[in-house]
Order: sequence, then C-alpha cells, then structure tokens
Amino acid sequence: MSEVKISAATRTEFGKGAARRIRRESKVPGVLYGHGSDPLHVTLPGHDLLMALRTPNVLIALDIDGKTKELAIPKAVQRDPLKGFLEHVDLLLVKRGEQVNVDIYVHTEGELAPGGYLLEHVLNALPVEAEATHIPESVTVSIEGLSAGDSILAKDITLPKGTTLAVEEDTVVLQVLAAQAEEAAEGEETEGEEAAEA
Repeated sequence: MSEVKISAATRTEFGKGAARRIRRESKVPGVLYGHGSDPLHVTLPGHDLLMALRTPNVLIALDIDGKTKELAIPKAVQRDPLKGFLEHVDLLLVKRGEQVNVDIYVHTEGELAPGGYLLEHVLNALPVEAEATHIPESVTVSIEGLSAGDSILAKDITLPKGTTLAVEEDTVVLQVLAAQAEEAAEGEETEGEEAAEA
C-alpha cells in the first residue's frame, strides 16, 4: 500500500463559522487523534484529501506545519449530503508495525448458478486486523455456481498475508436467496386477505 503525502496546518478557530471559512478556501477541517495524545485540530487541502480518500483505508503521511510528520488513516468522513463535498474528516494516528482494525470491501466474481437467484451482501465490508502500513484495499470472493441456501462465511475468505479476521469465523458475509421467496410471501398475504374477507 502506498502512502499519500498531504500537508496540513494546525487549526485554532473552531465552530460552524470557522469551518465554513475553511471550506470556502477549498480546505477541509479535521481532527487527528490516537495513541493517548490530545486531539489535534488541523486543516487539510480539499482536493488532495479528496483524491487520497478514493483509495479505501488509505495511509496518509501528514506534514503538519512543516514541523511534525505523522501517519494516519481515515476513521470518519463527513460529506455534504446534497453536493458531496468533504465537510470534516477524523484521522487516526498509526505507527509502522502497529496492528489496526479496519473494514475492507468485499468484491465478488463469477456467476451464480442458473435459476434467478439473488445474492445478498450480509456484510459489505469485512472487519479485519492488519498492519497499519499494509492494509488491503479489498478482498475478492468467487460466487461461481452458488445457488439458494449457499453462503460464504468469514472463514471462507482468503485474506492477504498479515491480515486476520476481526469477526467470528462463522459470520455470514454473503448468502444466496431464491428469487421466488418474494412471490411466496405475496401469495401468503393474499391467502390471509381472503380469510379475513370470509
């Protein structure tokens, strides 16, 4: 996993007014915390941060005021619900060699068995523990030939070297449902209505 270098400045103004001023300058207010240290309020360049966040669990090498260098991963990102621009970011301090808990995306490949089955993502992201500088972006799971009643458990997923599960091994990640289940449910409702009318 590559590091993305971003310059940050410490922030002394707080509140909605200050945050709006920061965003008008195409910057994003953020908080850096972890390792038992006091939270550090920072301002980050909006475009650089937006580009960095396109990579899931990106490792950010922060240069704060040209004096301090820190490594961090994004923990919470707030976006404007309508326009989608970044409003605020929480960053967690990490150190090389340190194990961190993160969620990684689960991608699927292959085709379900013929028959109109539905694939349900019980977990869209898989909780894992990984070394801070080697966090995988995602895992890929084959669903080739699966049919109704089949499921993929957390323990069935091959994880990259150095990554371990942070959930129970028997946690269902994906399951295959029969598409006819919806029609059967509608049929039951109709029978119930007929009984009520009688």
